[in-house]
Amino acid sequence: MKIAANTVVSLRYKLVDATTRQLIEESKDPMVYLHGGYANTFPKIEEALEGQEVGFATTLLLAPEDAFGPRDESLLQTIPKTQFPPGVKVGGQLEMRDNQGRPQVFTVTKIKGPQVLLDGNHPLAGKSLRFGLTVTEVRAASQEEIDHRHVHGAHGHHH
Repeated sequence: MKIAANTVVSLRYKLVDATTRQLIEESKDPMVYLHGGYANTFPKIEEALEGQEVGFATTLLLAPEDAFGPRDESLLQTIPKTQFPPGVKVGGQLEMRDNQGRPQVFTVTKIKGPQVLLDGNHPLAGKSLRFGLTVTEVRAASQEEIDHRHVHGAHGHHH
């Protein structure tokens, strides 16, 4: 079966920082997504896999704009340490509201005396990424998966 709209695609992947060549992540379990513009993976990945079959392998270079976006310096904040519970640590995360009132995850990047520095950017924002992809399975999506706009079952979403 060829990858097309409303197919469920299983992939093994390897993600590397294109600049430093450092391995970021390698799949232990396959990544599974609903193909066809449902925003379940990056558009450039869907574009590269369209029409392909099980066994297809490729390496894609994604610019920040095609992956997690450019860094946004307006997402850096400094908050008094007194506003945090005891034991706040670098690397810790908390959910706050962005300027439009939407939930936003912030990561503690530094604690400097009485101040806590937070970053609301995705950890991979601003990075060019190299994705090594191998298609391991392709199947037709169920009507329920299409209606819900994501994969159900093993390695997918469970209700």
